[in-house]
Amino acid sequence: MTKFTDTLKNRRSIYALGRNVKQTPEELEALIKEAIKQSPTDFNSQSTRAVILFGNAHETLWNIVEDTVKPLTPAENFPRTQAKLKGFRDGFGTVMFFTDTDVVTELQNQFIPYADNFPGWAEQSNGIANANTWVALEDQGLGANLQHYNPIIDEAVAKEWNIPANWKLRSQLVFGSKEGEAGEKEYMDDAERFKTFK
Repeated sequence: MTKFTDTLKNRRSIYALGRNVKQTPEELEALIKEAIKQSPTDFNSQSTRAVILFGNAHETLWNIVEDTVKPLTPAENFPRTQAKLKGFRDGFGTVMFFTDTDVVTELQNQFIPYADNFPGWAEQSNGIANANTWVALEDQGLGANLQHYNPIIDEAVAKEWNIPANWKLRSQLVFGSKEGEAGEKEYMDDAERFKTFK
């Protein structure tokens, strides 16, 4: 195996996150931007957008999530949900990933034979950016986990950070120092998952 595959293997969902981070917010911002910029996109569309949150802005996001999910959660279950959200809030930062739907629509109009494919291709591009950013953070010794509180937080997020209407929220990657280990991971048998022909 290589250093790259080792980093892929070590990239796991870490839910016990902290703020014992040696990198500065500026260094992490540069790392995240580069990971996204170097992620491939369909027709070089560069349709992925990101909002990077540190400090009070990071905490504000998870306060928004808590305020949004509370009325949707049975009262007896909320303490467990609240504890989970505290784990995210305890992290060092969050990257919110968006897709610019105007870019997708423009491509659909420009390349009509492929029109039905562009929304899916944009999702693939966004997913690659998510994964590359996560691996880049792992390479720096940080832990992360990927959340999807969209679409229920979309309106509040857009209002808080003046997000353009054509940016569609797709995921939230919360990161920080590793304050715990990932759980065990089981893998399917390769014979059920892969086929190779020569």
